[in-house]
Amino acid sequence: MTIRAVVFDFGGVLFDWNPHHLYRKLIVDEHERQWFLDNICTQAWNTEQDAGRSLAEGTRSLIDEYPHHKALIQAYYDRWHEMLRGPLPEGVQILKALHQANMPLFGLTNWSAETFPYALAHYPFLKHFQDIAVSGKMKLIKPDPAIYHASLAQVRAHLPDIQPSEVVFIDDVAGNIEAAIALGWQGIHHVSAERTAACLREMRVGF
Repeated sequence: MTIRAVVFDFGGVLFDWNPHHLYRKLIVDEHERQWFLDNICTQAWNTEQDAGRSLAEGTRSLIDEYPHHKALIQAYYDRWHEMLRGPLPEGVQILKALHQANMPLFGLTNWSAETFPYALAHYPFLKHFQDIAVSGKMKLIKPDPAIYHASLAQVRAHLPDIQPSEVVFIDDVAGNIEAAIALGWQGIHHVSAERTAACLREMRVGF
C-alpha cells in the first residue's frame, strides 16, 4: 500500500474549537451551560450552518424558537472566534512534518463558509494544504459520501491518477472515518497525535 496524499479534518485534529470556550464566560454554572449547549445551541443546529445555511438564518430561526435566550443565541456567531482557542500543536506538528516531506496535503472539514475565512487569515499553517474542501462552501457535510467524492476530485486535480486506496483521511470522529473507508480510502481515527503518527508510520508515510 502506497499513500500518495493525506487529507486532514480540522476541528479536534488541528484546531481546538469548542463552544464551551465562549460560554464559560457567559454561563458560569456548569450544569446550566451544558443544558444550554445540549438543548438550545446544539451541535446539530451548528451543523446546519456547516452544511451551508447562513449564520443569519440559523440565528434568526433559533431566536424565533427560543426568544427568551436571544442574547445567548446571538453570541454564538457574534463571538464565534472565541470558541476557536487556537491550533493543537501536536497535530500541527504532524502536518508540518508531512509538508516538509513533500507529501501532498488536503483538508476536508465541516465548517461554515462564513467563519472559515477567519481561520485562513489567522493560521498560516493552512497554506500547507494544496486544497481544502469546506462543507459550508460545498453545501455538503460529512459523513455524506458526496463530500468525500468532492474532496477526492480536489485531490485528483493535483494527482490525476490517484486511487482512493492511496489517500489516507485523518478525523477525530469515528463515523467520518468509517464513511471514508466505505468508499475505499484509508482512514485514521484521531484519538491522539502520538497514535496518529504511529499509524502513519505503519502505512510507511515517511516523515
